Amino acid sequence: MTPQDLELLVTREMPFGKYKGRLIADLPGHYLNWFAREGFPKGEIGRLLQLMQEIDHNGLKPLLDPIRRSRQARP
Repeated sequence: MTPQDLELLVTREMPFGKYKGRLIADLPGHYLNWFAREGFPKGEIGRLLQLMQEIDHNGLKPLLDPIRRSRQARP
């Protein structure tokens, strides 16, 4: 995990499926847990989904709040 990965969670949209278009950081826990059970996709999207599932599962979503705020403050 890198700081850039955390920024991607709050900027990258889900590219497919039921929640297509939703930010990865905003995906519901049950959806992330489904991937954990069934298998994450290959590549960057799978890596980000896995990271988000770990963050969500461990109750660490508030760690993303400062990153969201800093992105919103940019012109």
